[in-house]
Amino acid sequence: MKHYLVIQLARFGDLLQTKRLLTTLCAEKEASVHICVDNSLKSLAELVYPNVTVHSITAHGTGLDRAEAIQAMLSGNSKTFSTLKTFNFEKVYNLNFSGLNFRMASLFNPEQVEGYAWQNGQEIIGLWPTMAMRWANRRRIAVNLVDFWGGYRKDMIEPENVNPPATPNGGGIGVVLAGRESRRSLPVEVLSKITATLAQTEKTHKISLLGGPSEQAAGQALLKSLPLSVQNKTTNLAGKTNWENLVEIVDSLDVLLTPDTGTMHLAAHLGTPVTGFFLSSAWCFETGPYGLGHTVYQAVTDCLPCLETTPCCFDTKCLTPFANSKFLRFLATQKEEHLPNGMTAFKSEFDELGQIYIPTAGNDLDASSRKKFREFIMQYLTGKGGKTSDLDEMFAQEIYREKDWITNTVPSATLGL
Repeated sequence: MKHYLVIQLARFGDLLQTKRLLTTLCAEKEASVHICVDNSLKSLAELVYPNVTVHSITAHGTGLDRAEAIQAMLSGNSKTFSTLKTFNFEKVYNLNFSGLNFRMASLFNPEQVEGYAWQNGQEIIGLWPTMAMRWANRRRIAVNLVDFWGGYRKDMIEPENVNPPATPNGGGIGVVLAGRESRRSLPVEVLSKITATLAQTEKTHKISLLGGPSEQAAGQALLKSLPLSVQNKTTNLAGKTNWENLVEIVDSLDVLLTPDTGTMHLAAHLGTPVTGFFLSSAWCFETGPYGLGHTVYQAVTDCLPCLETTPCCFDTKCLTPFANSKFLRFLATQKEEHLPNGMTAFKSEFDELGQIYIPTAGNDLDASSRKKFREFIMQYLTGKGGKTSDLDEMFAQEIYREKDWITNTVPSATLGL
């Protein structure tokens, strides 16, 4: 029996986006797969990954400075750390760039750890995450996070085997009120009009408003702003669901309307169709819903994708197409002439590497360079060469450093050698 550990200490959505890696490990014969998550996600992890052993720690300290938070976490998590040390893990996939992740890596032999390791008091970052940091300035052509984390195993399962194809389930429309980052979410007045339009177009019999306790007021405001005929079909469930309830509700829906959220990734995991609204720092090619049968409306202004931590100098102009009345007409008719400027409609598809999005209305100006970049990444993952181009040379200069070649961590086939 080979034991594998995945350390995923980030948030709700990241847990679901680790699925390709976890599913690849579970597919290995006589493999025992473990995951370590924040305590708040333990019950969800057990629901969505029933074949994985779940360990949990306190990963997110509050009210403390960084050093104090790390020390408090280490002392409070000692029992789990002791348990993890009892396993002779074949590999440990440490996925997050954080002080706690590096300290956890010190529990294991550095040669066991992929991703973020600890050796002789030094933080060691593996080539694969280092490459991702280097291509971060090319976010418009980046790969989906599910495929990036899956790429820690070069034998990762086929993308079609990660999530089931999206299929309506008869339970009406779900509406996620907001995500953690306000600029990536639609204001209530915009979301209300979109919800009413789709409810009437799809002749839905039921609408469920979803969110945490902090979205209860937004749910009430949205409910009151809907036409009376739609109000009568709508229930505000914000703050009223635990993980088990949320899984059950999302699994029952015909479609989930949502910004880039953890609930969106839960829907994709379950095979519930997603209609996603992406703007600001949310970029569907990085974190869009994984699987077939999903729709994404992506703002495509020239300043996107931005950084949520950086103030917007353009008065959130990426919100404009979602607030445009033409968008409501497009939702009702699906006629390309009704799609407002500054937006592209995409459908989810796969290529050899994994998740892609194909425009059904509007333009994808980065399609050609993105395709070439994905081919370049596939050469690295497979070790198989192909015909090289000037773009390959450029990508190699940006992503690799001389030490990567010296240590033989880069296959020569990456440049067709």
